[in-house]
Amino acid sequence: MLLEQGWLVGARRVPSSHYDCRPDDETPTLLVVHNISLPPGEFGGPWIDALFTGTIDPQAHPFFAEIAHLRVSAHCLIRRDGEIVQYVPFDKRAWHAGVSQYQGRERCNDFSIGIELEGTDTLVYTDAQYQQLAAVTRALIDRYPDIANNMTGHCDIAPDRKTDPGPAFDWARFRALVSKETT
Repeated sequence: MLLEQGWLVGARRVPSSHYDCRPDDETPTLLVVHNISLPPGEFGGPWIDALFTGTIDPQAHPFFAEIAHLRVSAHCLIRRDGEIVQYVPFDKRAWHAGVSQYQGRERCNDFSIGIELEGTDTLVYTDAQYQQLAAVTRALIDRYPDIANNMTGHCDIAPDRKTDPGPAFDWARFRALVSKETT
């Protein structure tokens, strides 16, 4: 998997305006794994793209009225079938972590890359998602080597607010897939 000017070659691009520059051109050193489904527990619709691009219709589902005001994004989404959607170039600051802290350092958006997996905390992620997440992570490590030792969940950087990617995410499997190709 290749990166060109912060974008994954071959990923579907859905540019979001919900990002800005990293402070002092900071280099990413952390990967944060998230999950998302919109509406909650439903997969495959247009709603994640709409949320991350600020176009979600609050009338389309009762839950959307609660989130339509949010200005959030992630760098990428990996759908259940393994499709990769990229919203923000990796060298820019996506708005995925919120109030957060990693190893004593606050404002994780400043120095992290956020990847969403289409799913829930308790539903097993697909083989395609693990394969694609590992492939993207290897490409990121090639460009940003510190990520190899800094991969975590949203639940770990914002434990009082977030639970994703949840107990269904197999960290050992993911790390084995990443290290299999990077050693």
